[in-house]
Order: sequence, then C-alpha cells, then structure tokens
Amino acid sequence: MKHYEAIIIGGGSAGLAAAVSLKENGINDIVVLEKDGEPGGILQQCIHNGFGLQTFKEQLSGPAYAERFIKKTAELGVTVKTDTMVTKLGADKTVEYVNAEEGCVKASADAVILAVGCYERPRGAITMTGDRCAGVYTAGQAQKYLNIDGYLVGKRVFILGSGDIGLIMARRMTLEGAKVLGVAEIMPYSNGLPRNIKQCLEDFNIPLFLSHTVTKTIGKDRLEKIELMQVDENKNPISGSEQYFDVDTLLLSIGLIPENHLSDEIGITMDRSTKGPVVDDRYMTSCEGIFACGNGLHVHDLVDFVTMQAARAGKGAADYIRDKSRQRGEAVRVSAGENVGYTVPSYVHPADSSDDVEFFFRVNQPLENAVIKVMSGGAEIRSIKKKKIIPSEMERVLLKKDVIAGLSGEVTISVEVLS
Repeated sequence: MKHYEAIIIGGGSAGLAAAVSLKENGINDIVVLEKDGEPGGILQQCIHNGFGLQTFKEQLSGPAYAERFIKKTAELGVTVKTDTMVTKLGADKTVEYVNAEEGCVKASADAVILAVGCYERPRGAITMTGDRCAGVYTAGQAQKYLNIDGYLVGKRVFILGSGDIGLIMARRMTLEGAKVLGVAEIMPYSNGLPRNIKQCLEDFNIPLFLSHTVTKTIGKDRLEKIELMQVDENKNPISGSEQYFDVDTLLLSIGLIPENHLSDEIGITMDRSTKGPVVDDRYMTSCEGIFACGNGLHVHDLVDFVTMQAARAGKGAADYIRDKSRQRGEAVRVSAGENVGYTVPSYVHPADSSDDVEFFFRVNQPLENAVIKVMSGGAEIRSIKKKKIIPSEMERVLLKKDVIAGLSGEVTISVEVLS
C-alpha cells in the first residue's frame, strides 16, 4: 500500500492552496486527488472577474485565479491525480480511490485534508408543486452549460434564490441575449453580496422580489409558466398574492451544502449549522490527523477566504505530521452567541497558542449600528463596532496568540445592536 505524508481530497481552490501551504511548511510527499478532468474546481466555470482581490491584490476571472495555483503546485512538484474518484476514507487515514490508469488503489497518509467542496440544493429540497417538465436547472448547472459547453439553456428566464451564483447568472444570461424576468428570494433580504446585487440586477433593471417564492411550475414538455407568491414571516405563501410569468427556464439558486459523505461515514463530528465538520484552530476535525477546509467545511462568499483557511489547514497538517505525539492540552470551545449562526474554528488550545487565530462567522439577520463582542469566562476580550452586518458577507475577528493563551473559559462570539 502506497504511503504519503499527506493526501488531499479535492483539487479545487482549497485543495490546491492546502497543497501549496504543506509544501511551504516542509511537507513534500503530497498527492491531490481530484474527481474532474482538470484541477481548479468550480472556478473553471466562473469566467467573470472579481476573484483574488485579497490574495493577489487584483481582479481575476475564476479560471485565471485557479491557474495561479495550478501553476504554483506544478512548480512545487505536487502530484495531482485527475479523473480520480475517492470511494472511501478510513478513520485510520487510509484512502481508497479509483481511476482509469491505476484501477482501484488503497493508500495511507500521516494526514488527510478534506477539500471536497459543496453541491447545490436541488429542486426536491423545496416545496414547489406543478409539472415535472424540462427547463428547471440549478444555477450552477446553467453556468457550466453556458460557460464550459457553450449552450444557452433558455431565452425567457426566472431565477429562484438570490445567492451569488444566481445573481451572476442573471447578468450572464442577459448578456447572452436571454430575457431575465426576475429574481425571487424567500427571505426579506438578499443572500448575495451587495456588489452582485448592484452589478447583476440593478445595472440591468432586473427586478428582485423579496419575501417571494416560486410555488408552481407549469408546462407540458418544456416549462411554460411559473407561479410566484409572496410569503409571510413564517415563509408560508400568502393566498391571493399569485403572479404568473411566461418563461421557458427556471434557475434555482437556493443554497449550497458541503459535500461530506466521506466525513459522515467515519463519524466525524459535524456542525448542524454549517453542515460541515467541526474543526479546531489547526482545522483538524474530531478524527485525529484528518483536516478540513474550503466549501466542504462551510460555504464561503469569497474564494480568497477559501484560500486563506486552506493555507491554515495546510500549516496545521504540517505541524501535526512533524510531531504527531505532541499534546496540545485541553481544548476550549468557541460558540456562536446572539445573532451569530456559527463560528469557524470551533475550538482553540490555549496551552499551545503558537499562532494568532482568526475566527470566521456569519450573522443570521441583517443588523445596523452593531458591535461584535468576544467574551471568555464572563469577560469581554475584544469588541469591534460595525455600521452594517449582513448574512451574505462573512465576518472575521482575530485573537492574538497571547490572548488565546490567557483564555479563562469558553469563548462566545456575538453581535449586539447598539441602542
């Protein structure tokens, strides 16, 4: 059985950034296993710009951003196996995979990094009645068909969900000659970045229907019409609010879910809010020697944050590989407080605080004139005032290593509205 120092499952932006970080931290025997025909992941179909402002201080397209890391891993001598599907992960850090060249292979590693990405929530995940006709796609499917395969999936389009992919596809379909009649969002606020609302909807006069959802699809063979209804505060359709739009295509941008069947199979502790693994400040999961990063950990708004966290997972794995016997002391829980949906990482080790720790979190509703508060043992250890905080934008708060070392109890990150 082939043994590696590190096996990375997933060759998207997270997997490639983790590989670079491992190399830069002295780990050389690395393999990246990628199920698609080329590395880069979802970035390869994101041909719009806006990527890399934090990582490279310039705007790049998705493929250009991916190419930077593909080139870097090649320069560093990282082995990337494409068209390779991982079929099983063991708690003992064994990995089984299959590809056309090698057949079925079992390998082991000192550390495994899960960079598995996420998948789109399908039609079956929401309550929508009507005909099961052609013309209903996820926004990511439509993006791939258009940007990779060159097919325009429809001419008269409606989009359900104001996630960033849906917003970007509203602009993309318009630029390709389709008519986008509107975007509906079941929440009273958009789930997309403000810049995408401006550049993808407002600049093209595409209406955004907040507190609305598509309740019915109508069509014999191909979609012909959709029914749109307003919803109440409990997200239930309001009788008498029906509107109808003549369309041939409905795109669904109704959420992303971390792809974690491999984690589930070996009993890794999962976060109910993120649907990804619970990790500590090294990005190690509850299974020793198995780390997680990227959209398989929690869904990000910017690829720069994916890269940032993957680099930390790579460093954490490198530290673990070099000294697996090292005892880090008792872990301190980091929990989500008022108005916060989740925090990543969820644990820190005060007795082994060799690095500053940055925590990532999202609020669960839009807030104005607010303050981020970090508490430990009943004492406030950090506060940051914010004029506006929205769920679609990830927030960050940094704790210095000396603060981590002096923690007196469980850490809570909350957001309070100032009176």
